[in-house]
Amino acid sequence: MECTVQWLGLSGMAFAARTGSGHVAVMDGAPEGGGNNLAPRPMELVLAGTGGCAAYDVVLILKRSRQDVTGCEVSLKAERAENDPKIFTKIHFHFTVRGKGLKAESVERAIRLSAEKYCSASIMLGKTAAITHDWEIVET
Repeated sequence: MECTVQWLGLSGMAFAARTGSGHVAVMDGAPEGGGNNLAPRPMELVLAGTGGCAAYDVVLILKRSRQDVTGCEVSLKAERAENDPKIFTKIHFHFTVRGKGLKAESVERAIRLSAEKYCSASIMLGKTAAITHDWEIVET
């Protein structure tokens, strides 16, 4: 995996990341840190990427289990250390899984497998942060 991050200029603290797959993500800092608040903070993208990793796993596992999943969203709430480095210390994942006749045990299993085996991002962050999960099923 590769990524190149380039500072976008003297007028702020914005950066563009070009990923190995050829996509670009822009990041910016808060005004109090010299940024212009034009894009997500780098740590927000770390949290978003972790949510994307976990949601991807859950949907894939449910599909492979032949569950009729029609939607999945995960809301993450994180706390960070007060002092540098301001690592994540707590992260809570709340999954809302939509579908027809979804089995609760299948949803719970998919979330557990993501958390314990497949989601590299959350497993890595779990080395420094207490990670918790809950979920709900919405019938569609």
